[in-house]
Amino acid sequence: MTQTTPDRPSGRAGGPVVPVLAFAGIVVAVMQTLLVPVVKDLPRLLDSAPADATWVLTSTLLSGAVATPIMGRLGDLFGKRRMLVVSLAVMVVGALVSAFTSDLLLMIAGRTLQGVAMGAIPLGIGLMRDMLPRERLGSAMALMSSSIGVGGGLALPAAALVAQHSDWHVLYLGAAGLGVLAIALTLVLVPESPVRARGAFDLPGALGLSAGLVLLLLPVSKGSDWGWTSGTTLGLAGAAAVVLLLWGVMELRVAAPLVDLRTTARREVLLTNLASIMIGVSFFVVSLVLPQLLQLPTETGHGLGQSMVVAGLCVAPLGLTMMFTAPLYARLSARYGPRTTLILGLLVIGAGYGGGLGLMDAAWQTVVTSVVLGAGIGLAYSSLPALIVGAVPASETGAANGLNTLMRSIGTSVSSAVVGMVLANTADTAGGVAVPTMHGFRLSFLIAAAAVAVGLVLALALPARRPPERLRLRASSEEEANLERARQTLQGFGGRVLDASGAPVARARVTLLDRHGRRAGATVSAADGTYALAVPAPGPYVLAARAPGHGPLASAATHTGDGDRVDVDLALPPETVTA
Repeated sequence: MTQTTPDRPSGRAGGPVVPVLAFAGIVVAVMQTLLVPVVKDLPRLLDSAPADATWVLTSTLLSGAVATPIMGRLGDLFGKRRMLVVSLAVMVVGALVSAFTSDLLLMIAGRTLQGVAMGAIPLGIGLMRDMLPRERLGSAMALMSSSIGVGGGLALPAAALVAQHSDWHVLYLGAAGLGVLAIALTLVLVPESPVRARGAFDLPGALGLSAGLVLLLLPVSKGSDWGWTSGTTLGLAGAAAVVLLLWGVMELRVAAPLVDLRTTARREVLLTNLASIMIGVSFFVVSLVLPQLLQLPTETGHGLGQSMVVAGLCVAPLGLTMMFTAPLYARLSARYGPRTTLILGLLVIGAGYGGGLGLMDAAWQTVVTSVVLGAGIGLAYSSLPALIVGAVPASETGAANGLNTLMRSIGTSVSSAVVGMVLANTADTAGGVAVPTMHGFRLSFLIAAAAVAVGLVLALALPARRPPERLRLRASSEEEANLERARQTLQGFGGRVLDASGAPVARARVTLLDRHGRRAGATVSAADGTYALAVPAPGPYVLAARAPGHGPLASAATHTGDGDRVDVDLALPPETVTA
């Protein structure tokens, strides 16, 4: 099931890789935010009923949710760069479809194709893990994880400017051009990762997850139109619960599942994913509230009377601050760990929403709120991939980060539904037009603060990073002593020994052979399947693993001698029985 490669490059895959992948992530985020400036005009632009026009947004949400974990798994199996290019290519096709039509059904089809690009974020994070040296990985993943907020923040004023002075279809032509540029840069400057997972693609699992997500997100996104207690909403929600439960049972019985639920159930992964939902909720509230507050006429008594472009510029610091937070995150995480930076980020978000309750009387105050929230969301978003990557094997990075990105998307979907309902129920009606009230805006901020509080509790429950301890050898054998020594050295190989189903194999013997076939070290795996071996010198090695009831395995690996541990997971095949 799991097979990792051997090498962690020490800088040779650096250079343009990080900015190119981050640019791809920003392009994807731009696509998601593109319609915000014209969303209220969609019924008129598409000559459709308001309820039908909302499918232009809902279709992208649904396809993005389905595509994210699927593209992550395909990347693990067949190459992350390859699937990144495929995701961007599908997005470009969708953008071109939307650019040349005003027909509702064709526009929905184009937007559905555009949602596939959401898989680019976890694929980019996976490529970074596979190729970058450890000292650059933290800041690189932070930038990639934050790119969805960066692109969203930067796209708002740009899209507003285009929509205000040109035909709205130009938005899609520009997005298609950015997508083509991202594809070209990726093909030329980003090498393919050699890391692969074993096994075939789990098509039944993909279909089951897709059905479950669609059944779940449809009532979440359309519940306000259908009625939260309507038979359609409750029926789809109940069907989603049944389908996802059956899907989970099926995935536990598959040798190479789409989503490894055993890995997902680990404390670090589960709590990080749950916290991601809360962060997604808090991130989207500010994106919904501040633009409306800024554009409301001053005659309402609380609106700030700004143009569409000025409103976008006031919210843009949210994305810019997220981008500039990535280097700060790298320093904090290197010293204190991603759990601490996640907690710090959540505290800053909470402070931003708490202060924002009293900063709604002038445009400059919304800029202050955007900056503070951008810093907190940037720290929180940057911490998520590091927590996931640190808890899963290298060959599952794409699928695991895809699931984490999906959790954030679910959070934003819930946020959109809840805040939309709150603003609608607290609005005043003037001349048949519903006008959001300051009470609704502040209540939305309180909901975001509550989500942050839940996220903080989840983050505090994550296991803390243990500081290095002095070597204490209390082993009953030489092999266990070697394991203890190797665990405390940075220069060597490490990972997990797994069986064909992905379960850890305890007491497996792992032997290190040098280029001449001589034994350079040996150890046994711990109860959770982990092992570690120090290397006597840089160079190529072979890791040979054997355990009772399993076939032997030999995996080539190279250590560059840069002081970093090279992660190599060893998946033992079933024992072959000869007649």
